[in-house]
Amino acid sequence: MDNRPIGIFDSGVGGLTAVRALQAAAPNESIVYFGDTARVPYGNRTKEDITRLSQQDVRFLRTHGLKAVLVACNTITTSCIDVLSAENSGIPVFGVVESAAEAAAKATKNKKVGIIATQATVRSGAYDQRLKHFLPDVQIFTESCPKLVPLIESGHIHRGDSAIEETAADYLAPIKSQDVDTMILGCTHFPLIREVVQAYMGSDLILIDSGGESVKTMLDALSKTDSLAEKNTVSLKKYFCSARLSDFEKIAKMFLLEDIHGRATEINIEAF
Repeated sequence: MDNRPIGIFDSGVGGLTAVRALQAAAPNESIVYFGDTARVPYGNRTKEDITRLSQQDVRFLRTHGLKAVLVACNTITTSCIDVLSAENSGIPVFGVVESAAEAAAKATKNKKVGIIATQATVRSGAYDQRLKHFLPDVQIFTESCPKLVPLIESGHIHRGDSAIEETAADYLAPIKSQDVDTMILGCTHFPLIREVVQAYMGSDLILIDSGGESVKTMLDALSKTDSLAEKNTVSLKKYFCSARLSDFEKIAKMFLLEDIHGRATEINIEAF
């Protein structure tokens, strides 16, 4: 057993959906979360820049004595998960792409899979590569959705909200026309609009939450090495951001469905 915390990070607040998934699946696990709100978004940056920023993010997290790191960001995972894993060989580093791709490959019946994600994730081609690894004859239909994240962070997440429904429909229409039966939510913000996506795409569509799938993979791996927290452990949750603390706390409440006001700390990430 290992009661040390799990570190989770994202370029902003999206990774909090992975925190929520981890809390639901393993409530006794302690968590240290960092959102790089000073330098968000990462999605329109170069691979080299994303790598440099992410290395700083992990260096900060590791000051908290972690047993594992979850990169709860598709953009970072597709850009530099290999670099982060190599630099942190002392602890396991998990990303969100591999688990989601494998889950989608197993779920699809007609071998038609859709993906909605950020520009950087789409540009990387990482999902296409991993999906074809698991299912060589899969047909993949991908859409970059840059307008969704700002809308979600502004609170436009519910059915009946014309702003999110109309924007989502614009992105989803080309995928829906291809008769996909499975779709990956390739951004950790997107689980918050799951109901909006499901309503437009149809109830039969299987939605794959990249953050949620990565949590399952991580917990399975930790279980195999007897590294899960003891069942009677009282978990500790620490939240950090790099700018706009009050905004971070406000948005976190929407993502986590709990108020973390006064429990988050703003840090200078450039010091790492």
